[in-house]
Amino acid sequence: MPTKTYKNLIGAEQLAPRTGKYYINTSPADTRDVVGNFPASGPEDVDAAVRAAHHAYKTWRLVPAPKRAEILYKTGELLTERKERYAQEMTREMGKVLAETRGDVQEAIDTAFYMAGEGRRMFGQTTPSELRNKFAMSVRMPVGVIGMIAPWNFPMAIPSWKIFPSMVCGNTCVIKPAEDTPLSTYNLVQTMLDAGLPPGVVNIVSGFGPDAGAPLVEHPLVRAISFTGSSEVGRMVGAKAASLFKPCSLEMGGKNAMIVMDDANLDLAVEGALWGSFGTTGQRCTATSRILVHKKIAGEFSKQLVKRAKALRVGDGLDEKIQMGPQINQQQSETAQRYVAIAREEGAKLLCGGNVMDKGAHKHGFFFEPTIFGGVKPKMRIAQEEVFGPVVVLMEFSSFNEAIEIANGIQYGLSTSLYTKNVNQAFEAMRDLEAGITYINAPTIGAEVHLPFGGVKQTGNGHREGGTGALDFYTTWKSVYVDYSDKLQRAQIDTGE
Repeated sequence: MPTKTYKNLIGAEQLAPRTGKYYINTSPADTRDVVGNFPASGPEDVDAAVRAAHHAYKTWRLVPAPKRAEILYKTGELLTERKERYAQEMTREMGKVLAETRGDVQEAIDTAFYMAGEGRRMFGQTTPSELRNKFAMSVRMPVGVIGMIAPWNFPMAIPSWKIFPSMVCGNTCVIKPAEDTPLSTYNLVQTMLDAGLPPGVVNIVSGFGPDAGAPLVEHPLVRAISFTGSSEVGRMVGAKAASLFKPCSLEMGGKNAMIVMDDANLDLAVEGALWGSFGTTGQRCTATSRILVHKKIAGEFSKQLVKRAKALRVGDGLDEKIQMGPQINQQQSETAQRYVAIAREEGAKLLCGGNVMDKGAHKHGFFFEPTIFGGVKPKMRIAQEEVFGPVVVLMEFSSFNEAIEIANGIQYGLSTSLYTKNVNQAFEAMRDLEAGITYINAPTIGAEVHLPFGGVKQTGNGHREGGTGALDFYTTWKSVYVDYSDKLQRAQIDTGE
């Protein structure tokens, strides 16, 4: 069967890249499996897509929000029908197991239905005026053309977090999918077109960051930027957007802590640690990468977790029996290897894993053993820096306050977790943990679409995706005053009345 070649989607037309260049996208589970050829676009392609979005904005912003929402609702219905096919294709290009890719598509479905409901809300305010015979209110207005840069680990869910609230608010957009996982974004946008989305409202430019991402950020007709990815790239995106006075939503790294108190349900905590650490092969910004365990139970917890990690079935995610898939590419595998070496040099104790899996069924993919380090100190690099792979560290503590201090002692602040039966400590943790998300008796992963998603400190810049927090980024406020007194009235002027 010949390899399919994809083109950029600009104004609902399939257009070959002006660069004339394509790149081959292969499965991380088996690099002999070619998913497709995708455009390696350049600035001219970005310009064409942005201009298509700018043209579409002139009419799209005037479509009533409930009508825009109907397209989203239809998108949700079509995604539901196509869920299994899209999940299979996502596992091929991204690697995570089918149970997870089905969840990824489901999150896009949930976001579609939720944001469709916002088409009949998007509430503003009405307030009393300080003057007689005057009406005062505020309304949400669309921003314009939005530039979007998406990551590879949730290649349909996260684009849906960006595209769906943006379009229901009346914006148009250009999205650059991650070069490792473009197909899922193509599937998402094609579904929207099938649901009746007009040409140019959503455009796709495929390519690499310096060639396609940077021109998108810098384009003068792009009014705002939404970026999800590494802190290193996010810092550059944020700096460029700031220099151009563009609103910019940044969702970046995490080094998330799970605290296990001595009164915790040990079996539940081990189950949560296993899923939080090795779900998506540890390639989540919310992954449980630090496990803080009370010293009274540390030995037993460590013993059980290591036993469970060693038993995980690692392989091609298309096999329903597999529990953990590959890393996304060679670079991520090398990063995991590098941090294993760093941890050993720092004096951490390797409890299991630590090796590339490149024999037998694993020899054509980017597989890495589930890896656990013990004896880790809070200031070690392995406890401070994001690995973004199946590597987790165990640290012991003696008191609840010490655990909170260790958990907060990092540059990130995305997700946190506490396992305890003590309701007082649970509420203290909810108050004191420096993070955008806190779970009680659950791992650090698993966001729900109707709540805001994002973090504090160097995880992001204060904006949120999901829930009504997304509407706050994809709209601007306009205050409206209607004076029906039929005479000049001067607000904020002392008239003595």
